[in-house]
Formats: sequence, C-alpha cells, structure tokens
Amino acid sequence: MALAAGGVVAGPFGPDSTVDQRLRHPVVHIAYEDAVAYAEWAGKRLPSETEHEYAARGGLTGARFAWGDEPYPDGIPQANSWLGRFPYENLGVGDAAAVGSYPANGYGLFDMIGNVWEWTTDFYTPRHLKLSDKPVDAGKRANLLAAASAQEDFPQIPRRVLKGGSQLCSPDYCLRFRPAARSPQAEDTGMSHIGFRCARDA
Repeated sequence: MALAAGGVVAGPFGPDSTVDQRLRHPVVHIAYEDAVAYAEWAGKRLPSETEHEYAARGGLTGARFAWGDEPYPDGIPQANSWLGRFPYENLGVGDAAAVGSYPANGYGLFDMIGNVWEWTTDFYTPRHLKLSDKPVDAGKRANLLAAASAQEDFPQIPRRVLKGGSQLCSPDYCLRFRPAARSPQAEDTGMSHIGFRCARDA
C-alpha cells in the first residue's frame, strides 16, 4: 500500500485496489539489498546462480525446459510466461500468478521457471560460471562490473544474475523461461516482474 495524492491509500493497481487478493502472489519490486535483508532476517540466504539452475531443473538434466524439450507440451503451459504475440496480444495471465498455479517440478518446487525473475547472489558475467569455478572474490569485482556494465551509463552499480524468467518472457523474442536462461540486473533496481526466493544449507 502507498499513500497517493490527497491522502488516498493506493494498492498495487492504484486507488481502491488492495493486496487482499494477492497474498499468495510473489512479492515484487524488490531490489537486491531488500531480498538479502529479508533472507537474513528469516535466517536464510539467496541462492547462487548454480543453485537456482540446479533446483529449477528438478532432477531433469539436459532438457531445454524444466519439464522437457517442448515449451508447451500438448499445448499446455507449464509455467507463467507470455502467451500470444508480445506485446500486442496477451492470451495468458499477463501478470504474476498466485504461487502454485502451475505444476511443481521434480523436486516439488513451484514457479522456479516463469512468473517472476529471481535474484541470485552471483555477479553477472557475459557467460555462465562453470560448476568448478570458485566464488567471485572482492579482487575481481571491478572486472565483473566492467563486463556487466560495458554498454551502460552506470558502471558503478553492480549487476547480479536473475534466473527463472517471468510472465513477460515470450518465445517470440526471448524464450527465457528455461533453467539455463539468465539476465543481468542492477542491484538497486526492482521491477514488477522481479522477486526472490530464499535458500538455506541442507
């Protein structure tokens, strides 16, 4: 809820809207430090890029998607992604869906793919880090920032890896609702299709 002009309380969709119907939806508009602060408060942490991808695959290795090689097996969406011609034709949800609206993966996890992008702890690099790569140390931070921000005007803002894709991912232009897909995001920026999930050591 936010206080709008004139003291009117505004919900997520403006005046007269509330969060009452969205209590099972992912929390969005979360910057990286917000997600980290919540995870620490809850006694957990954010996952690394490798951990997120491993969990998203649900034990199904080598497949293009978390459920197999077809984006829509038998014409049925397995995750909340854009359906129709983006951005003109919206035949799907068109917004974040309630958690658990789509089938769980092989590990019993919901919405690891689609719905909202999720923060990871990894700094963005132009390619995936290998499983054998050691975690990035502070000495490499400047190089990573330069690589992640080479085409942008704000190289001082670190980029982190987002995983999972979102409801805005469409086969027409990005096909990022796959476990391997990734996207850079400035740490200080939250959006309506970016959220997070917590992890903890077993």
